[in-house]
Amino acid sequence: MRIVSLAGGIGGARFLRGLLTAAPDSEITVIGNTGDDINLYGLRVCPDLDTVMYTLGGGIDEEQGWGRRFESHVVKEELAAYGVEPQWFGLGDRDFATHIVRTQMLDAGYPLSAVTEALCARWQPGVRLIPMSDDRTETHVVISDERGRRAIHFQEWWVRLRASVPAEQIILVGADDASPAPGVLESIAAADAVILPPSNPVVSIGTILQIKGVREALGGKTVVGVSPIVGGAPVRGMADACLTAIGVETTAQAVLELYGSSLVDGWLVAEEDAGVALDGVDVEARPLIMHDIESAAAIARAALDMAVRLAGRRADPPAPYAGSPAANGSGVPTRTRETPEEGV
Repeated sequence: MRIVSLAGGIGGARFLRGLLTAAPDSEITVIGNTGDDINLYGLRVCPDLDTVMYTLGGGIDEEQGWGRRFESHVVKEELAAYGVEPQWFGLGDRDFATHIVRTQMLDAGYPLSAVTEALCARWQPGVRLIPMSDDRTETHVVISDERGRRAIHFQEWWVRLRASVPAEQIILVGADDASPAPGVLESIAAADAVILPPSNPVVSIGTILQIKGVREALGGKTVVGVSPIVGGAPVRGMADACLTAIGVETTAQAVLELYGSSLVDGWLVAEEDAGVALDGVDVEARPLIMHDIESAAAIARAALDMAVRLAGRRADPPAPYAGSPAANGSGVPTRTRETPEEGV
């Protein structure tokens, strides 16, 4: 089975680890968010790509969910001693090596997709990891504080301010000129199913959907999403602050409506959110907290089961993944989607 997943950082990476467990024989392509990318200390840092790579490659700091395990911070301390800014974004010594290699390759003329492939050759994440675009895009946030109304990089708002200052606008700078990276549209076209993990719907999944052609390409595919909101609160992080910035409530229902029935065919919600509904979308309620790899795999398996069942409604359904009930004839048939709506 060929699976495509759009993913952000921690939540997406942990879901993907479960997806690999649930479908070990499937061909999985991950389209990673690069809106969080930032230049720090002369280096290009790609937080979401690295979180996916480290998590699936066994190098992540499990407790914090980002950065390298067994990390030290000597370089950070030395930079602080020199008064080098910013001091609010901490990179570990092991992590610095990744950013140095990436920056050297980018400076040598390699596109980000080729650099990511080279970095993954070391980590062997078990998926094909592709950045959403080789073109530079950065998410900026418009805020008003004692310095007036201004735009700051998303990382400053997220890491330094902890989203404590309300966002008036969230803008993906460079989106109008950005094209999908090689392999993005081709992977979607070849996919038997597309899974949206419980990543931030505004600055992770929503950012990827802003790259030209991505949402349109998804219009003809079977797409199943996993709600990042459980009982009116984000499972992790500050997605509520991002949703508030675009005028969307922090509920599984509101996020489903944000994506729309033109994007998703199926939607998994937590048991406490049973009752969520949208015309044209199949909704199922089940436990959605990823306590460990096993619980993440159970969620991924439920998403794949739903995708296989919905894809069974097509004239030429995909072969079910190993272990799927659909392999025993339990698949049911899916609808044809209308023209895609505007991007999130």
